[in-house]
Amino acid sequence: MPLKVCYPAIEGHEWSIETGCDPKNTRWSYHNGGTWPVLLWLLTAACIKTGRPQMAKRAIDLAETRLLKDNWPEYYDGKLGRYVGKQARKFQTWSIAGYLVAKMMLEDPSNLGMISLEEDKQMKPVVKKSASWTK
Repeated sequence: MPLKVCYPAIEGHEWSIETGCDPKNTRWSYHNGGTWPVLLWLLTAACIKTGRPQMAKRAIDLAETRLLKDNWPEYYDGKLGRYVGKQARKFQTWSIAGYLVAKMMLEDPSNLGMISLEEDKQMKPVVKKSASWTK
């Protein structure tokens, strides 16, 4: 999975202060370095706005190979997001929605306008849809 809530994971005294010693947030788990599929749409939006749609396509392709097989989990644990989180719930609509919105934005960058801030709507998109995006 391509996106972590925080990076790097926090530990020691800082972890105790920030999480209240919450066992869900141990190093590389849940909010403490866990990887969240719902954030895929934000990565895609940033990639489109900065003219790097290939990066978003690569992230979406990676997510496609994992999410369906793993039953659309809430989050992944580990530095590399290789396994479903210890307390992850499966069949999460927000994971599915993040993936679908990312796909829609990549297929048609004008969809980015639906989620842009007011000041962003006056800007011209950095990139336009092209056949090279599918390569």
